[in-house]
Amino acid sequence: MNNQHDQQTSDTWLHLSLIEQLANIGSEVIRAINWKNKGNQVYSQLAFERALELFDLTLADAKNSQRAKEVCRAREMWVDSFGDNLYQSTDSQWQKYFLEFNYAAQNLKGK
Repeated sequence: MNNQHDQQTSDTWLHLSLIEQLANIGSEVIRAINWKNKGNQVYSQLAFERALELFDLTLADAKNSQRAKEVCRAREMWVDSFGDNLYQSTDSQWQKYFLEFNYAAQNLKGK
């Protein structure tokens, strides 16, 4: 897997709140799902990998240590959903999960 985010992205990432980080991960997750449903495996795989990178950047962010377990579990389930899907997650579940972070991030910007 090639890293698709540069050092500038990594530095900027640390200044985002956990909610904003998860909203951005959600954008890649939803993008991967949309490309998969359109039958474009290449773009879907690229978005899948970008989401993994963002999960990893989030886990590396020291301020998120209290929530690392949830982020790790979400990452694990995301990988599973593009593989054997043992957890039987659905596209709709992923969209609902991350949409909440999108709403929360928008509310943070509104303050």
